[in-house]
Amino acid sequence: MHFNQTNHQKRNILVVDDTPDNLRLLSAMLTAQGFEVRKALNGKMALTACQMVLPDVILLDINMPGMDGYQVCQQLKADDKTSEVPVIFISALDDVVDKVKAFDVGGVDYIAKPFHGAEVVLRIENQINLRLLQVKLQEKNFLLQQALDNLKASQVQQIQNEKMVALGQLVAGLAHEINNPISFIYGNLQYAGQYVEDLVNLIEVYQHEYPKPTPKIQQIAKDIDLNFIIKDLQNLIGAMYRGSDRIREIVLALQHFSRHDEAEMKRVNIHEDIENTLVMLQHRLREAADRPAIVVVKDYGNLPLVTCYASELNQVFMHLLNNAIDAIEEGVENGKWGAGNQFPEEGMGNQSSPPYSLLSTPQIRIHTEVTDLNLVKIAIADNGLGIEESLRSRLFDPFFTTKPVGKGSGLGLSISYQIIVQKHRGNISCNSSVGKGAEFAIEIPIEQQPDISSQFSKS
Repeated sequence: MHFNQTNHQKRNILVVDDTPDNLRLLSAMLTAQGFEVRKALNGKMALTACQMVLPDVILLDINMPGMDGYQVCQQLKADDKTSEVPVIFISALDDVVDKVKAFDVGGVDYIAKPFHGAEVVLRIENQINLRLLQVKLQEKNFLLQQALDNLKASQVQQIQNEKMVALGQLVAGLAHEINNPISFIYGNLQYAGQYVEDLVNLIEVYQHEYPKPTPKIQQIAKDIDLNFIIKDLQNLIGAMYRGSDRIREIVLALQHFSRHDEAEMKRVNIHEDIENTLVMLQHRLREAADRPAIVVVKDYGNLPLVTCYASELNQVFMHLLNNAIDAIEEGVENGKWGAGNQFPEEGMGNQSSPPYSLLSTPQIRIHTEVTDLNLVKIAIADNGLGIEESLRSRLFDPFFTTKPVGKGSGLGLSISYQIIVQKHRGNISCNSSVGKGAEFAIEIPIEQQPDISSQFSKS
């Protein structure tokens, strides 16, 4: 801020008056009091002088040719550079209307001519002291706001750390508990299949050796439909193999998603992490009573392994995909689905027009690529309701949410911002049009510096 913080330095006073005698008188009087005085004969010169060196106080005459004092003051207040400079009007006009107008245009004081030198000096000193107090108050407000922002950021980080620890422990524990019985089932299915095959062979040998079974055996074979059972047994065993194998894949995805013991950076396959996150969200993507299944369109590029904090990057994918699903469900509730529109084949990420459109079928599109700046870009687009422009600037603020009470904490995007921007030195942005969905794009370096997270707690 320009205003000086010590009373020992000379204060810069700009005196504006079209009468040279008045200028000489005020200049001599104020110089004698220890002020540094500059003079201007008209409004244009005064504005130029303010741009060259910002004064601490301006003494401004009202009646001047070309541009009167009111107009000069209005221009000073309209300019951010000069708007805070105190303006004291000094004029022979002593009408109440003139005084009111002087204060309306931004003046802080009004001195009527003829004036007393001591009065002018006292009023100038009062304004200087007031300005000093304003500056100190602004500094305190700035420090308080900074402290509040730091507190909010700390709260967000603490909540994130606690959530990640709790989620990691829960997922790792579930994966471990599920893994033991499913490994037992999967491992024994091979023997069960062999035993069933042996028993079926034995029955077939019996049928061949004893082609005329007793009436009781014939009745039992008919009741249980023996021929169908023999044919369907292999199908059943195969289905159980596939089901248990699917459970094993889910358990593996849970373990990869939690990455409970991976607090440090490591090289990971981004596509695998996205797939593991989608596994976690299968229950939300399936068909529901009020909507068809959400189609996930994967537009994957050729990505190298990326050095990152894998567990926390998974949290970002989870937040963004959950938000996309929420946006689609909100679109269903509001009946905003169009018909026949589709994602364009090209133009994903074009900032001039959103790369998504309203669909009759809910869709999420995941696009990945390596950019020209050697960054990995992951874009997640939905065809929900979209986000109003007035809200987009606040999306990453802590505790800000557009969701109804009870459906959003306002932390997801703020946490994602911290993880991507502060921890990975990347970028996260939103491109949206109301009624046409939203796209969140992440960009992170392929390689990271290992010391950038020292200010953050590891989860």
